[in-house]
Amino acid sequence: QVQLVESGGGLVQPGGSVRLSCAASGRTFSSYTMAWFRQTPGKEREFVACFTWRGNTGYADSVLGRFTISRDNAKNMVYLQMNNLKLEDTAVYYCAAGFVGAREPRSYDYWGQGTQVTVSS
Repeated sequence: QVQLVESGGGLVQPGGSVRLSCAASGRTFSSYTMAWFRQTPGKEREFVACFTWRGNTGYADSVLGRFTISRDNAKNMVYLQMNNLKLEDTAVYYCAAGFVGAREPRSYDYWGQGTQVTVSS
């Protein structure tokens, strides 16, 4: 069982930066692939980035070059550094944990409650 708690969301201007954090419970954190997804009202949950237990990363095309996912297994933490934010990045961002490094939400077993990121001038 893994519990995930996101933090770091808020209001940011276009072109600005924000870092999201996800704190995970459990002693097997390093065995999980960790990912970030986002969702806006009326739309499906969308893959943003993942960091597999093997150390590989993957990004959605829409955030490639602007967002960076990282993890600290010693602290059971995963981060999402978001730079050069755009209006369309506005969403609730969710942290997820699973055993399969994939881009579909159904591949992940555990989810946080989400944190709102609003990009607005």
